[in-house]
Formats: sequence, structure tokens, C-alpha cells
Amino acid sequence: MFDYIKYLTAAVMTIIAVWRFPAVRYGDSHRRALWGGYAGFAIALCLYTPAAMNAVDRIPVVDLSALLRHFASTAAIIAALTYVATSYGKSTETVVPRHVAVSRWIARASYKAGAIGVSLLTVLFFTVVNRSTPSQDFLIDHAGQWGVAVYMTVFYFFPLITTTVCGYQWTRAARRAESTIMRVGLGLMGIAMWMGLTHTVARIAVLWTAVAFPLNSSTVRLLVDITSIWMDLLFLIVAVGASIPTTRAVAARWKAWRTLYRTYPLWFDLAEAFPGTSLYPPGRRFTELMLIRVPIDVRLDRWTQDIGDACEKLRYYAPRELMFAAEDSSASHLDPDPAAEAYWIKAALQAADTTPSSPYATAPLRGKPFVDADSEAAWLARVSTVYSNITTDQAQELLLCSAGADSELVQQPS
Repeated sequence: MFDYIKYLTAAVMTIIAVWRFPAVRYGDSHRRALWGGYAGFAIALCLYTPAAMNAVDRIPVVDLSALLRHFASTAAIIAALTYVATSYGKSTETVVPRHVAVSRWIARASYKAGAIGVSLLTVLFFTVVNRSTPSQDFLIDHAGQWGVAVYMTVFYFFPLITTTVCGYQWTRAARRAESTIMRVGLGLMGIAMWMGLTHTVARIAVLWTAVAFPLNSSTVRLLVDITSIWMDLLFLIVAVGASIPTTRAVAARWKAWRTLYRTYPLWFDLAEAFPGTSLYPPGRRFTELMLIRVPIDVRLDRWTQDIGDACEKLRYYAPRELMFAAEDSSASHLDPDPAAEAYWIKAALQAADTTPSSPYATAPLRGKPFVDADSEAAWLARVSTVYSNITTDQAQELLLCSAGADSELVQQPS
């Protein structure tokens, strides 16, 4: 059962690290630092699982998985301290609050301290730690050894500082958060940090107690297992707390992706009809939706502009009465206004394939009261939904009707 908790914690932290990976490319230093913390802890937790430990144990260095786990944790801790320092932004105030100045000083010092700490851990690992036989559990099998107590105390110095700084910062930020969702998320992360501080102090106490007062293996195992479960619990709380404030962003990204999916048929046909309108040749739907080199909101904005530009070019091919014919055809439709525009575009594309462009453009499409780019994209998604269901015969019939109406207008006496 305990192994399942290890795998669960490692999986949750890995998923969060993968989810936030775009911050490495598109984010600022603040978001990159947060990702670095998640990635480091994800690696450390994965190395703590039995499967990873067995894999690393094949390397002919006894207990190497423990050293690598501590290296990854140290890197994650440094990233967490950097995240805390950058959370305050660049202050232009003459007098910087003491807690802000302390956090920034600790973050700056953490890089040198981390380099020294990693070097010291390496020296202690290969000198004072008794590694004559491989261990199943590093702390339990080495309990009572002063070398491991010294080694782990050096390692726990970093989480001791980090949990204190992060716990104070996140608890303070939670009290001042404007939204409830942010208050809950920061509050959970603050609670997790105070739990981390308790875990660190308890681990140090267990290690040195085992050195000063010999404890039997069952007692040590019980204490270590309790603190391990405590640690897994706090990581899960961190994961939940960090995920809660991003629910709005997740919902917005899902909405943008759905809009992009629905808009694709319209965008693809217009981009193919007028090469050069889009920045790049249109591809298949799956390929377009899986692109990660451009953020999804940027792509949606590009597609909106591409469609608008192509519709402007269609005005030189569409008959003058096409919009009136399209409105008549869509009058009984459940969503008549987007349907009229969809019929106009479909028929105008038919005209662009069969007739040369006119030197004069027809009237522009009906004006819409868009308040922002999102509302325009939502409108085009509605247009595209109708557009994808219009057959070629329907568009051709509409084109003939509008062309006949144009002829009647021309033949009317002045």
C-alpha cells in the first residue's frame, strides 16, 4: 500500500510538471522557476519509487539513487526559493519590506549555497556514509549511524529554509488574495509548507535520536514510514493547491481549443482558396490542433484575422445580391445570422473557382458588435459549424439565384 502512495505522488507531480512545461518556452522567469520546482520534485519522487530505485541500483555505485534523489530535491528547492523571490516582482519602492528583502537575499544566496551543499553531500556520501551493502530504505537501514545523520542534516538544511520562507510567503499571500479560488489555492500551499517544516524537523530528530539512543529497527521503520506518508501527503496538497488557481486558465484553454476545432473547416477552405492569406500553408485538422510552437490563443487570433482577410477578397467574386439570397435561405435556420454568413462564404468560394474577380467589391458583410477577439472567434465558430454542413449543390443553387437577381436588376429600366 505504501508503494502505491509513492507512485501516486510521483505521477501527480510529474503530470503537473508536464502540464506546466510550456512555461519554459513562453513564460517569464517567475513561471520558469515554478516549473523548475515541480520538475525537480517530480524527478526526486520518481527516484523514490521502487521501480526507479531498482533501475538505478544496476549502476555499480551503492545507494546512488539516494544521492541522485537529494540532488534533484536540492535543485527543486533552489527553484522554489527563486519563485518566491520573483513573486514580489521588481519593487520601485525606496524602502523594501523586510520579508521581501530577506526572501530575495535567500534566493540569491541559494545558488552558491546549493553548489556548496551538493559538493558537501557528494563528499559526505562517499566518505562518512557506510555503504558496504546496498540498502532497501536509505534512512531505515542506516539508522543510528552518525555519518548518515550528518549527511542528512546537511541535506535537510535546504528544505528547512525553503519551507519556512515559502510557508510564510504563501500564508501571507493567501490572507491578501482577492479571489476565493486564489485564497484557497495559496492557503493549501502554505499549509503544505508548514507540514514540510514539521516533516524536516521530525526527520532530523529521528536521525539524531537513533544515534544518541539506539532504537530497534521496527521503531525506526515506524517513525520513518509515518514521516514518509506525511511527506507524500504534503506533496499531494501542494499539487492540489497549485492546480486550483489554474482551473480558470484550464477552462479558458479548453474553450479556445474547442473554438479552434470548430473554426477549422472555414479557415482551411479560405486559406486554401487564397494562398498567402495565412502565414503558412494550412494542414490537416489533427496537425493544426496539435501544434505547440505557437500558443493556442495566438493561433486562434491568427485564424480570425485570416478568415477576415479572405472574406474581404471574396467580395470581388460574390454577386451583389448574394447576401440577400443567403439571408432568405437561412431565414428558417435555428441560428439564422451565422447561417447567412456561412451561405454567403460557401457560395462566394464557388464563384471564386468559376469566375474572374470583379474590379469592384460588393458590400461588406453585416457588421457585428464584437467587444473583443474572443467574441469574434466565437461568432466564426458558429459560422463554421453551419458552413461545414452546406453542400456544394446548395451553394451552387444560391449562387444561381443571386446571379439571376443581379440580372433582373440590370435589365430594369432606369
